[in-house]
Formats: sequence, C-alpha cells, structure tokens
Amino acid sequence: MADQASGAPQQRFEIRMTSDSHFSWLRTRMSLERTLMSWVRTAISLIGFGFTIVQFFERFQDMQGVAPATRPMAPRLFGLALILCGIGALAISAWQYRTSLRYLSGAPFTPLAGVDGEVHKTPIFAVTVALLLVGVITFLSLLFRQV
Repeated sequence: MADQASGAPQQRFEIRMTSDSHFSWLRTRMSLERTLMSWVRTAISLIGFGFTIVQFFERFQDMQGVAPATRPMAPRLFGLALILCGIGALAISAWQYRTSLRYLSGAPFTPLAGVDGEVHKTPIFAVTVALLLVGVITFLSLLFRQV
C-alpha cells in the first residue's frame, strides 16, 4: 500500500517515540528471552529423558533374574526419538528467536529500542547452540553404539 499523496509505502502501524513504547519494546525483548529459556528447559528434559531411558533399559537387560525383553530395541528407539525431538525443539526455537530478534532490531524499531541497529546477543543463545551440539553428539553416540 502506498501513500496516495507521496507514493511512499505506508507502515503497518505508527511508532511513537515515548517512554511507554520503549519499555514495551524492552518487555517484548525480555519475553523473547523467557520463551527461548522455556524451550531450552523443555529440550534439556527431552534429551535427558531420552538418554536415561536408553541407559536404564540397557542396564536393566543385563541384570540377573530379569526376563529378556520381547522388543529389546523399543526403549532404544524411543530414547533416540526423544533426543531427536529435543534437538528439533532447540533448532526451531533458536531460529524463531533469531528471526524475532532481527525484526525487533530492524529499521522501524531502532530509535525506539535505543540500540545502534545491531542485534545484541545474550548468553542464552550461546547456551542454546552449545546444548544443540551436545544433543547431536548424544544422539550420534547412542545411534552408532553397538548394543
């Protein structure tokens, strides 16, 4: 949509430079951080439970007096599926975080945010990337380990 008088593209909404708008921007930014932290906690739980299930049932089969399992690979596949879900959750949440952060740091919000236009990274994104690598290494080590 273009402004009829000047021919310039029209913005979707008006951005006012007030303290209320600035603090709203900050609350939105902190909300992004909290959302990513929630996804990280969920992914850690999925990866941890998947690893624990695989380890527990492999040790359980080695115990004396325990009947052999009818489907010995089922716990391993379920554990690997949980780990894969945790990795997927981390990847999707990291992508969503980066996309939303670029939007909030974009041209219409730069003066409102009070930043220099660069996307300022926080430690939670580094933690997310590190946990993503840990999850991938865990998945691959359990996948290629001989039972």
